[in-house]
Amino acid sequence: MIKIGNIELPDHPLLLAPMEDVSDPPFRRLCKAHGADLMYSEFISSEGLIRDAMKSKMKLDIFDYERPVGIQIFGGDEEAMAQSARIVETVQPDLVDINFGCPVKKVVSKGAGAGVLKDIDLMIRLTKAVVTSTHLPVTVKTRLGWDDESINIDEVAERLQDVGVQALTVHARTRAQMYKGHSDWTHIERIKNNPRIHIPIFGNGDIDNPQKALEYKETFGLDGMMIGRAAIGYPWIFNEIKHFFNTGEILPPPTIKDRLDAAKNHLIWSMEWKGERLGIVEMRRHYTNYFKGIRGFKPHRLQLVTTDDPIELLALFDRIAEEYKDYVVE
Repeated sequence: MIKIGNIELPDHPLLLAPMEDVSDPPFRRLCKAHGADLMYSEFISSEGLIRDAMKSKMKLDIFDYERPVGIQIFGGDEEAMAQSARIVETVQPDLVDINFGCPVKKVVSKGAGAGVLKDIDLMIRLTKAVVTSTHLPVTVKTRLGWDDESINIDEVAERLQDVGVQALTVHARTRAQMYKGHSDWTHIERIKNNPRIHIPIFGNGDIDNPQKALEYKETFGLDGMMIGRAAIGYPWIFNEIKHFFNTGEILPPPTIKDRLDAAKNHLIWSMEWKGERLGIVEMRRHYTNYFKGIRGFKPHRLQLVTTDDPIELLALFDRIAEEYKDYVVE
């Protein structure tokens, strides 16, 4: 059993990564239903929370059915991070996570996310500010370093643990790599084998099928793994990995009905949470992933991304289901 503070997780838990414009409550609800053990909100700007920015506040929404769930914050100012941690605590998540790994320019240029990898002393001060401002467990997600010449994750892991971080997730790429090239989990394995480290260590990067998940589990010996992009439009990956861990068998792929039901529920929950118009529009980015590889689906996807009326949309799902009732997913 893996513990983060008072949170108890199963052996080798599967975590859903915090992903901007993806990991909202409707998507998390689907992933929870399909086996995710711990989930995180989209990352939230500490300055946005303090300004009472509507989008940032909305990201604080969590629901009991998705627990355990963490809220992730980012920023480059100690006082702002401390204040935002106190705000986060009021909605009672199970933990607070700090993002020191986001590589996008608009975040890095503000000295936040992966930008902090250039200044480890600042990273530690920001972390300490959060730890001392909340009674919740504090965890961190980061990267190996800024680039190949400055991989500093060994020092980072020890110093984060020393200031009170209770679990660490490492995306096994540098900031310079962004999301390209191969992730190198040997660096995370080294952290896990460090006799000074006693907190749970989770790996992230390139886990996109059950076979690879088992290979990485057995090769690197980490406490668990975080899955991000592979879950977009494919929440089944969590249960598929767990089934393979337990039996060595590959589950059959989700049927077209499974995919339609998931996408339809995702749409309904998005409209309920965001309002009809925004829920419909923001759902459109997901259809390509839900129906990837389905023969002849392009005209239906075009209809899904151009239909504005919710009643027509739901009826469209039913018509597609009837048309594809005999389709076999390969």
